[in-house]
Amino acid sequence: MKILIISPHTDDGELGAGGTICKFIRERNEVFHAVFSCCEESLPKTCLPNTLEKEFLGAQSAYGIKKENIFIYRNKVRHFPEVRREILESLVALKKRIRPNLVLSPSLNDFHQDHNVLALECIRCFKSEASIISYELPWNNLTFQKTCFVKLTKDDIEKKWNALMSYASQFELNRPYFSKEYIFALARMKGIECGSEYAESFEVIRWMIPTNGYGKSESPDA
Repeated sequence: MKILIISPHTDDGELGAGGTICKFIRERNEVFHAVFSCCEESLPKTCLPNTLEKEFLGAQSAYGIKKENIFIYRNKVRHFPEVRREILESLVALKKRIRPNLVLSPSLNDFHQDHNVLALECIRCFKSEASIISYELPWNNLTFQKTCFVKLTKDDIEKKWNALMSYASQFELNRPYFSKEYIFALARMKGIECGSEYAESFEVIRWMIPTNGYGKSESPDA
């Protein structure tokens, strides 16, 4: 199965779905990851402009995502509403190139303007092409309907944490969610909700069951 992770900023996909990414790769699915901003403007003054790009690539290497399956777009952080059309065009190009079966996107209820724009454009682009589930970033979500749980192993969460450790700049900024205790506690809480040791939760936006098997159906462009 072809799975596309959509991240507004370099660490969002890992924070919301890092354990699930590990599970997908462990189960030999083909995983792609597209990030839409490297957030140069949000870096500590001690960091070089390409710091988050390098950290993002380090995290993908830790997961085992192939270099040719990584896509980096250079939109300015907090300016996605101004380039909504360009973002949609980038998503349509990805759709034509990859033809994913499943897309993991930000939540529609995420109040960060970049996340919200990308969530809406993902639906616009992939609505007739792929299943879409959205990941949760609790510090950005006022509400979140946990309608899908992915059961995970301790090793999946360990690998998620190891990938997050690539983001040295975020530790320098003392982000509270860049904490091993937090990452494991959140996965444990969600595991308890679904009868698993660990888990990540998602909101189902659209679920597609193809007639001829994954990767064989075609649909019109968005």
